[in-house]
Amino acid sequence: MELPQMPELMGLSLLLGLLALMATAAVARGWLRAEEEICSPSAGQKANGFPLDKSLKSKKQKQQQRIRKEKPQQHNFTHRLLAAALKSHSGNISCMDFSSNGKYLATCADDRTVRIWSTKDFLQREHRSMRANVELDHATLVRFSPDCRAFIVWLASGDTLRVFKMTKREDGGYTFTATPEDFPKKHKAPVINISIADTGKFIMTASSDTTILIWNLKGQVLSTINTNQMNNIHATISPCSRFVASCGFTPDVKVWEVCFGKKGDFQEVVRAFELKGHSAAVHFFAFSNDSRRMVSVSKDGTWKLWDTDVEYKKQQDPYLLRTGRFEEASTMPCRLALSPDAQVLALASGSSIHLYNTRRGEKEECFEQVHGECITDLSFDITGRFLASCGDRAVRLFHNTPGHRAMVEEMTLGECGRKDLAFCCHYCCHFSSQVLSSWKPFERGIWIFFMVAPPFSH
Repeated sequence: MELPQMPELMGLSLLLGLLALMATAAVARGWLRAEEEICSPSAGQKANGFPLDKSLKSKKQKQQQRIRKEKPQQHNFTHRLLAAALKSHSGNISCMDFSSNGKYLATCADDRTVRIWSTKDFLQREHRSMRANVELDHATLVRFSPDCRAFIVWLASGDTLRVFKMTKREDGGYTFTATPEDFPKKHKAPVINISIADTGKFIMTASSDTTILIWNLKGQVLSTINTNQMNNIHATISPCSRFVASCGFTPDVKVWEVCFGKKGDFQEVVRAFELKGHSAAVHFFAFSNDSRRMVSVSKDGTWKLWDTDVEYKKQQDPYLLRTGRFEEASTMPCRLALSPDAQVLALASGSSIHLYNTRRGEKEECFEQVHGECITDLSFDITGRFLASCGDRAVRLFHNTPGHRAMVEEMTLGECGRKDLAFCCHYCCHFSSQVLSSWKPFERGIWIFFMVAPPFSH
C-alpha cells in the first residue's frame, strides 16, 4: 500500500536538498562580498562613487586619506652660517632676482605667484612679502627693471614675456598690474633665461636651441643672435650693459657687444671676444659687478676665473687668472654665482653649495643638502653680504663669511704682508674686545673684528 508514495517522497527530498544548497550558496556569497568590502579600498563603493556602508572602511583607509590631504613636509636645513629662510610660496621656486637698489628680492614659483621680499627683514624673525598673482599661468623666470618700478616674467604656458608695473600705495605697499599685452611669441624652443640691461635700453631672451633675441622695451625684436653652440645652456647680459654672453655644448663662452648710437638708437650686435680654455661643454658662467671679471665652470671638472678688462677691438684676448677643480661638474649639471667683488665663487651641484676663494683657489665652505630638490637658482645680493639659493619652496640666505675673510686678507696683505696676517687678525680681534663694552661702532678694530669672526648664529 506504501509503494505508490515512494516517488512523491523522493521528489520532496530532492526539492528540500536543492533549497538547502541554494541557501548555503547565498550565505557563502554574502560572506565573501562582505570580506571584499572590508579588504578592498574601492569595494564598498557604488558606480557613482558613494559608499555603501561607511562602517566597513578600515582604519588604514582613513589614514591613507588623511595623508593625501596633508601638505608635503618642508625640507629642514640648519647651518651656523644660515642667516634666514624665506617661506611663503606653496610651490617650488624656480628663479629669483635682487633689485638694483638692493631693497628687494623677487621670487617666482609654480604656485602662480611672484613674491617681493624686503631685504631689510632678512635678519628679522618674520619675513614679510608682497604677492603678485600670475593669472591663468605661472612664471618660470623673473627680473627687476633697472628703476625698480616694474618686473618682467617668462610665462610657462604662454611662452612669452609679461610686464608687471609696481605702483606704491600710501601704506608703503605696492600694487602689481600686468600690462594689457604680452610680448609676441618668437622663440621655437624653451626659454632658459631672460635679462634686462641696467641702462634700460634692451631685454634679452635666450632659448635652448641656439637663439638669443634682443628686444626693445616695446616688445619689438632688434636683433637675433645665432650662437652656433649646438644648444644654449645659459646666457645673460653683463652688469655694464655692453655685452651679451652665452655658453653651451662647445667648450667656450661667447661674448657679443650690443651697440647703440649717441642718441640711444640701436645699431648692431658684433662679436667681442671668447673665453677659451675648457676642454668640455661649459655649464655656467657669471660676471663680476664691474664686468671686469668672469668665471666659468665646465664639464671637464674645472672652474676658471678670467680678466675680461681687455681691448678686444685690438684683438686682445681675456687673461686666465685662476683655475680650480670641481669634480662634481664632470658628472652632473651645475650652476654658479660670483660675488660682486669677484672674491668668492659659489658653485651648486644637486642640492649642495661649495664656496671658493678665487684669489687662492681653495674651498672654504660647503653646505650639504640645502634644499629638498636640486638648486634652481643661486645669487649674491648686490652688497655681497648674503648668498641666496632656491630649489624647493624656500629661499635660504647664507652669511658670506668667505667674502669677509677675503676682504680682510686683502687689506692686511697690503699693510703688513702675508707673514703678518695671523698676527694682525689676532691684534684686531683683541683690540675690538677691549672696546666692545663701550660700543664704538666706527672703531677700526671692531669693524675688522666683525669681518674676521663668523656671524652670530640665529
